Amino acid sequence: MWYTFVRSRGLIIRCTPFFTVHAYVPVSESFGFADELRRWTSGAASALLVRNHWEALPEDPFFVPKTQEEIEEFGDGSSVLPNTARKLIDAVRRRKVLSVEEKVVQHGTKQRTLARKV
Repeated sequence: MWYTFVRSRGLIIRCTPFFTVHAYVPVSESFGFADELRRWTSGAASALLVRNHWEALPEDPFFVPKTQEEIEEFGDGSSVLPNTARKLIDAVRRRKVLSVEEKVVQHGTKQRTLARKV
């Protein structure tokens, strides 16, 4: 059961001996949460999802390291962990069939065509 919360970026607030768990789960991660919880617990647990509050993410979705200090601290951007705020924005834009800024080819050396000329 705990894995289901962690995988959904949930924050467990309080828990009782009878396994009544109060937790915050982001709305974007809550789709299919009840089914997954039932599957992991073989039907022994059920979920009651209620909207509680809004919370802003501490990340800037449009952050790109520009100054020398930022590049030293965060790297050139190629090895930075995925920005959660950016991933959420891109997911919403894809769902609404809007354009998404992403590279088609991440690395030029990995791009291959089907035909190889010898």
